Amino acid sequence: MTLAQDTPARAVRSGPPGPQASLVVQGADATGIVAAVTSVLSGHGANIVSLDQYSDDPQGGAFFQRTVFGLEGLRAALPALRADLDRNLVDGFGLRYTLRDLSTPKRLAIFASKSDHCLLDLLWRHRQGQLPVTVSMVISNHPDVADEVRAFGVPFFHVPCQGADKAAAEAEHLRLLQGNVDFVVLARYMQILSADFIDRVGVPIINIHHSFLPAFIGAGPYAKAKERGVKLVGATAHYVTEKLDEGPIIEQDVVRVTHAHTASDLTRRGADVERAVLSRAVLWHAEDRVIRDGNHTIVFA
Repeated sequence: MTLAQDTPARAVRSGPPGPQASLVVQGADATGIVAAVTSVLSGHGANIVSLDQYSDDPQGGAFFQRTVFGLEGLRAALPALRADLDRNLVDGFGLRYTLRDLSTPKRLAIFASKSDHCLLDLLWRHRQGQLPVTVSMVISNHPDVADEVRAFGVPFFHVPCQGADKAAAEAEHLRLLQGNVDFVVLARYMQILSADFIDRVGVPIINIHHSFLPAFIGAGPYAKAKERGVKLVGATAHYVTEKLDEGPIIEQDVVRVTHAHTASDLTRRGADVERAVLSRAVLWHAEDRVIRDGNHTIVFA
């Protein structure tokens, strides 16, 4: 068995050939957790490719660990491996874990409106092999991007959503999504999701927005930012919760601007940041690098 801590993110994607799985563990910190994990994996003949861990307080704090390992005959070995993890981690330490075969990509649905920069960036990165997901569908409340989406070979669904009552649209969203996707990305989808929809969809939802919120809410945020003379524009990718734009943050970034930049310049630079931040958040979620802990995240990027 080989053990490499603090392995760069690229190690998983360029590691040794063969079936690989991710094991994500979290719970109360205690002596012996790492040893228990590695002992179980080595006992099944697994080769650890990368291992990252974090404790917010070694004296009784919370513990988080992500391990990627290779194992020949992985699928056949998973039931016995889960049984050993249950005995050693759940029964032995009271921990929670998820174990996933990385050869099966997570299925993604993208929601979009008229702004297409984040949507098309994700589709392009996916076509280039940069995002290990299956893009199951794109859903939009406008038909404008239908041809561009279908050019990528991705199913497109136009679901109009007008007025205050979104019940019919959300019912159609649920019909399309349920059982077909593992997570949803709002690629500048300019509609507020209801608490009922968030609860019933049953999968994580990732949103991207400019980092001016809540100072520059509503339409034309970059024009408002220009009026206020901001010196930084940025973006935030976060998980969606019932509280608008207050979910756990996955990734953020900013770029510096000056008084000489126009509102159009700010919009362009902001779009660049939005694309980069959202793509990183989608990649990290797809590779099980993000662990949610209440309204907080641990990101092993």
